[in-house]
Amino acid sequence: MDSVDMIVEQWATERPDVDASPMHVIGRVSRLAADTDQMLAPVFGARGLVGGEFDVLATLRRSGGDFELSPGDLGASMMVTSGAVSKRIDRLEKAGLVTRRVSTVDARARLIRLTDKGRRLVDEVLVEHVANEARLIAGLSADDREALAALLRKLGESIEEAGPPVA
Repeated sequence: MDSVDMIVEQWATERPDVDASPMHVIGRVSRLAADTDQMLAPVFGARGLVGGEFDVLATLRRSGGDFELSPGDLGASMMVTSGAVSKRIDRLEKAGLVTRRVSTVDARARLIRLTDKGRRLVDEVLVEHVANEARLIAGLSADDREALAALLRKLGESIEEAGPPVA
């Protein structure tokens, strides 16, 4: 039994009228997300980054071409608010890892581009990051990883379909 099993068992004793079994999934996903963030942070921190900043650099890097996107496209890819994107871009621009320019198509729009320094950094960190992720899932067989990825994809679809709670 792990801590989530104990919590569900306690609820079964204290509130047998409430089916707390969804906590077996959601509780574990929440705890794993927090634990995973803590395990990934040192790789980014060693290079003066936080996870969200690496996410911006990685999104630009994998976009190909000129490694350039609008703040809106960055936010959509990372699923964060425009405010969060702006703060990350500001810090990365100050560090010389990205530049901001006015779009030639729409003078109101800005485009964020990965600098050569930013590209070198993200390419280096990516190798360390993926190795760290592989270390974290080393206890799972290839079949386990594939099955878990499929179940998590299905869970993501279920959560997306459910949407926010109705007040």
